[in-house]
Amino acid sequence: MNKGKIIAAINCSALLLPTVSCTQEKAAQPNVILVFIDDFGYGDLACYGNMQHRTPNIDRMAEEGIRMTNFYVASSVSTPSRAALMTGCYPRRVSMHVNADPSPLMSRGRQVLFPVSHKGLNPSEITIAELFREKGYATACIGKWHLGDQYPFLPTRQGFDYYYGIPYSNDMNREYCPLPLMENEEVIVAPVGQDSLTYRYTQKAIEFIKQNKNKQFFLYLPHNMTHNPLDASPAFKGKSKNGIYGDATEELDWSMGQVLKTLRDEGLDNHTIVIFTTDNGAEPRFGGSNLPLRGRKGTTYEGGFRVPCIIRWPGQIPARQICDEIITSMDFLPTLAHYCNLELPQDRIIDGHNVAGILERKEIKSPTEVFYYYQKQQLQAVRWGKWKYHLPLEQRIIGPHSPDTEPGEESLYNLDEDMTESVNLAEQYPEVVDQIQLLIEKVRKDMGDWNFEGQNIRPAGIIDEPFPRLLHIN
Repeated sequence: MNKGKIIAAINCSALLLPTVSCTQEKAAQPNVILVFIDDFGYGDLACYGNMQHRTPNIDRMAEEGIRMTNFYVASSVSTPSRAALMTGCYPRRVSMHVNADPSPLMSRGRQVLFPVSHKGLNPSEITIAELFREKGYATACIGKWHLGDQYPFLPTRQGFDYYYGIPYSNDMNREYCPLPLMENEEVIVAPVGQDSLTYRYTQKAIEFIKQNKNKQFFLYLPHNMTHNPLDASPAFKGKSKNGIYGDATEELDWSMGQVLKTLRDEGLDNHTIVIFTTDNGAEPRFGGSNLPLRGRKGTTYEGGFRVPCIIRWPGQIPARQICDEIITSMDFLPTLAHYCNLELPQDRIIDGHNVAGILERKEIKSPTEVFYYYQKQQLQAVRWGKWKYHLPLEQRIIGPHSPDTEPGEESLYNLDEDMTESVNLAEQYPEVVDQIQLLIEKVRKDMGDWNFEGQNIRPAGIIDEPFPRLLHIN
């Protein structure tokens, strides 16, 4: 399973598809659809308390499955969050926590990858898509990738049979290639209209489901919306109570409804795990809501890392559940491996846990006892049970996604009683702070911190000469 360390010079030859599993095994393994919204907040769905957005399809999905209230992604910005989803690891573990490229200039020190970067998710990493493909699943990524736009890092080189989408954020227009819509490894439209993205992705998702209804499939559907610049198709534009953000949100709900309808129409409803979540919290200045949480995208307050998550699998995951246990996006890889009989890699650390027992109400306590909030190079906060501790920062990270914790400030919150992170209890509970300090020492040895490397991190993929013309339309 180990593909070897491919860092500087990478073989760009096509990947061979494995054969499909035996009939008996095939019948027992569910399909999986993983929907990943962009910059979408904890408080943006009606089933999470939003009073402006009409989201009946996603709300119905929550009624028919399990809704998480303590679900975390591994970063509050795009690229590192997606790296964690694909690998089941903290972004720092796989060196995707910061883009340290010397070029392009504007990307220095930023957390997200920019077009024509030297860097990407290392092809030696074993992605969730590769695990599915090795088991005979058809695999597709339809939407935003953002883990490297050069050939060695594209979805088609990371376990996906098919790719259709934008290789990075929808605000990253460039003169040499205005916003490119790709199919597999070619640009087919440039620029693509922002108002068409949700509709295009939905139609391609439906096509993929229908084409693969007689075999197992894994569909990763990472929408570009609701990332700025916001847009929606004419059928939804101007129809919501919350401007263009609400329009985009309600079109995403329509999209979810179309996907679920297709599963029903094709007789796949009870045989498909469907997951709905987002890469990080919302940016309120564009219309999103993280309420009642404090903070926003790019921060280490809850509003940056804690996001909505709904999982539906009729007949297997009991309906009308609300789960308050800590679950993370890193748990998807081992949990889906359990359900789909995938072979987990044994030669590397995986930070996620199998939480099938919690989803099925067979277990009540999360295996995640500690959660670490890394932002760029720095460990900035730790959650331990009900407690969340913000470290006193000696050096504030500079950039557009800075933490909104001031240097020198130490804080401790009881999230069970204070999810808004309003009452600092650090002086009142010094013994809790001391206990968390031990956890901090442990993770610093493991994954490092601001000014030193950890013992158990793996390199990102690096190429010597990125190629701008890759994204030219043919």
